Amino acid sequence: MSDHSTDLRETVRERYAAAAVQVTEGGTACCGPQPIEVDATFGSALYSADERDALPAEAVAASLGCGNPTAVADLHEGDRVLDLGSGGGIDVLLSARRVGPTGKAYGLDMTEEMLALALANQRKAGATNVEFLKGTIEAIPLPANSIDAVISNCVINLSTDKPAVFAEMFRVLAPGGRIGISDVVADDRLTPDQRAERGDYVGCIAGALSFTEYREGLAAAGFTDIELIPTHAVADGMHSATVRATKLSAARRDNH
Repeated sequence: MSDHSTDLRETVRERYAAAAVQVTEGGTACCGPQPIEVDATFGSALYSADERDALPAEAVAASLGCGNPTAVADLHEGDRVLDLGSGGGIDVLLSARRVGPTGKAYGLDMTEEMLALALANQRKAGATNVEFLKGTIEAIPLPANSIDAVISNCVINLSTDKPAVFAEMFRVLAPGGRIGISDVVADDRLTPDQRAERGDYVGCIAGALSFTEYREGLAAAGFTDIELIPTHAVADGMHSATVRATKLSAARRDNH
């Protein structure tokens, strides 16, 4: 990995480590953890009150995403689901409730502090069908064809090697598996430099792909039924978007 990519990854890791520490330390204060709200376009406000109320306060407070991928992925009883960049565990714990005792929810994160917070939240939630893994989203520590749904909440835009992320998602998904992602996506008219300028104002969105780049990247990895739908603006020409795509089963491939 280049020095630039390593520096970017370390910057992201430090930001999320600090966020985890803020929530953990806030939880020992009189009034419980305070949400790390960036603004109304990011964070726990994007979840329903019922979802927030059902989880440990620390999991809700640590939400730094731009959407609610558990609502995007159409999870079912018995599904095996993987959350890329699982942070404090809010999407993993919501997924675990949806897939039930016959399913399994995995969370993957590279930040020790977030993993510690997520494990504490898992214990508080009493979730037994959950497993948190340490690693990067560019090299997922799970076997091929082992997951039914991959979710992620505003994390892929932070990666410095998005083709590797798309390839890894495709690898771990079982045939017929799907992705349901919330991510920051740029209008096609914006150059990388213009995206970087906007990133100075709104968190780590400088590395966002354009809508066309995102579609082409997923298609190059082998995905079909690709759908990107902008949900709300996070900066001029930059959107939170829901991303869906499918890894075809052998039967459907034969029919194409």
